[in-house]
Amino acid sequence: MGPLSGYTIIELAGIGPAPMAGMILADMGAEVIRIERAVAFDPSKSKDVSFRGKKSVVLNLKDPQGVEVLLRMVENADCLIDPYRPGVCEKLGIGPDVCLERNPKLVFGRMTGWGQEGPLAHAAGHDINYISITGALYATGRAGEKPVPPLNLVGDMGGGGMLLVNGILAALLESHNSGQGQVIDAAMVDGAAQLMWMFHGFQAMGAWDATRRETNMLDGAMHFYDTYECADGEYVSIGSIEPQFYALLMQHAELDPELFGNQHDRERLPEMKAALTEVMKSKTQAQWCDIMEGTDVCFAPVLNFMDAPKHPANMARDTYIEVDGVTQPAPAPRFSRTPSAVAHGARGIGDDTDGTLAAMGFETHEIAGLRDAGSIG
Repeated sequence: MGPLSGYTIIELAGIGPAPMAGMILADMGAEVIRIERAVAFDPSKSKDVSFRGKKSVVLNLKDPQGVEVLLRMVENADCLIDPYRPGVCEKLGIGPDVCLERNPKLVFGRMTGWGQEGPLAHAAGHDINYISITGALYATGRAGEKPVPPLNLVGDMGGGGMLLVNGILAALLESHNSGQGQVIDAAMVDGAAQLMWMFHGFQAMGAWDATRRETNMLDGAMHFYDTYECADGEYVSIGSIEPQFYALLMQHAELDPELFGNQHDRERLPEMKAALTEVMKSKTQAQWCDIMEGTDVCFAPVLNFMDAPKHPANMARDTYIEVDGVTQPAPAPRFSRTPSAVAHGARGIGDDTDGTLAAMGFETHEIAGLRDAGSIG
């Protein structure tokens, strides 16, 4: 039984960060009910990792009776996740004012890119756009080259899904004490900005140049904090920032102390970078792992995400699990007394409609009537 056992979350179907938030809450033991549109079942959806542990209910939210069904469900819920653009829920008749009137303790979590207010609030966007106006994208990449999108990890997932989970958990705690719900405005642009907190501090201290890529401590400029190609074409990462770790790098890589002795010598940095590049090319990734892995060099092989589950450290911690034949990250973080778990894999769209409504007090004849009217699926 996870730490959120007993909580009920209604998740309006969306993509990306909102489903990720629902997945994390389901892993923690909450009953997460995903509200889908009435569409033909797509078999590929069974491979969508974010569907794990959730129930699937089909409602027609363009039908007044379907809206009323959702509002009755809200009366039995602790939280609703809204993944739509600002104003969509209001147009459907399920906005926060209406929902909080039905359930004053409800936490209404809204997930958008630009936020509920401002000149871009109603514009379309994606992760790459949200991290563009926070400085995160500008800072990522090599000198003299264009910025490199860090997948959609910074805006959608770290700045979006994780931020929404954080807000929901805080609001649920507060609601427990006050007996009142509230609306959470979680914007990916806000989350991406928060993830850049360290670099604002560095800039203020004169330890970072925000106008240039690959010229700072953590952006690949330093020879002791970068990735290197090995003899077999694979890569390793080195992060020997602290002097004691750097000393171990010099020892294990057998670096020339005359060249590498002054770790922060900016004048000799290009020379050190070029020399270390050649040293790392002298051995395969596996050979470097034998030499450095498990030491305080701050070293790791660079793995693709298909190979990551096979790494001994990940295997020892059960960092990955398999659900319905799909390898995926295990629930995190870990709890000593109320462990998280994946209750089940993806459910077919609408598989839980009848059972969920019955558990919330709908009579059998009501459910049949709603289905006949096309209000549920």
